Amino acid sequence: MEKEKIFIGTRKSELALWQAYFVKKEIEKKFKSVEVIIEKVSTKGDIILDVALSKIGDKGIFTKEIENELIAGRVDMAVHSLKDLPTVLPKGLELAAVTKRHAIEDVLVANKKGMTLQKLPIGATIATGSLRRASQILHLRPDIKIVEIRGNVQTRLKKFAASKWDGMILARAGLERLKLKKHISSIIPIDQIIPAVGQGAVAIEVSSKNKFAKKIAQGIHDSATQIIISAERAFLHALGGGCQVPIGAYAELKSNGLYLSGFVGSPDGTKTFTKIFRGRKADADALGKALAKDILKAGGKKVLLEVYNQ
Repeated sequence: MEKEKIFIGTRKSELALWQAYFVKKEIEKKFKSVEVIIEKVSTKGDIILDVALSKIGDKGIFTKEIENELIAGRVDMAVHSLKDLPTVLPKGLELAAVTKRHAIEDVLVANKKGMTLQKLPIGATIATGSLRRASQILHLRPDIKIVEIRGNVQTRLKKFAASKWDGMILARAGLERLKLKKHISSIIPIDQIIPAVGQGAVAIEVSSKNKFAKKIAQGIHDSATQIIISAERAFLHALGGGCQVPIGAYAELKSNGLYLSGFVGSPDGTKTFTKIFRGRKADADALGKALAKDILKAGGKKVLLEVYNQ
């Protein structure tokens, strides 16, 4: 009997391909009658590497071209890092599933094992392509000098090895998935750097009309991760932000409810707002909106307007 084919669209980076092949493996394990074929797509974010993300100003920088393939029907699913997926999707597309979340923390890559943000020398140079990371680092250590870095994980590691920088910040999930854990000097606690919305989770996007793709995606969906990322994405959506803005969020399911930590800061780290709200897991969206409203009222609105107007 001939297998039914599912075409997955993905970026070409090693980490993106890891995610796509992970989804392929999970689908083929669950649905023996399905064959998954990977289609590689170049996105704007992969092509423009000499401009800071915050300057490009496009919320779909890593997703739009793959979404165009979905809309045209050339692929059945788009697999993304959830943190790259805008909170408002193109008409006719939907977030069909999320896989179980990996470790969510950011990590410090330095020349010495055990090096932490606190132990870095005065005036140390740290590389990151994220305003969210830069803002929180500078809030903790105003003496640190931030340098801009772009490119995939391997490219960044090569740039770091060839530099005189004291450290670089990356996502723990990416390094561990690519078996590059040896480069981690220390894991940065959540109370020092709140991660990006959806960090560590893999998203499967489909066309609303493609019922078969939706059914297959739902077969590998993780409902606990869905609750967590719903709160985080509602927070981000209410703030009107994307991955180019100093916004972070982390939701956690505990026995007594859903906890959501939110962060908004100025790029230089001089103004930061961090709060934690607790609510019911059934009210994940409402919790995200309420936290966003509170932070905006506390002064976050003024900070974000300054960022958007730069």
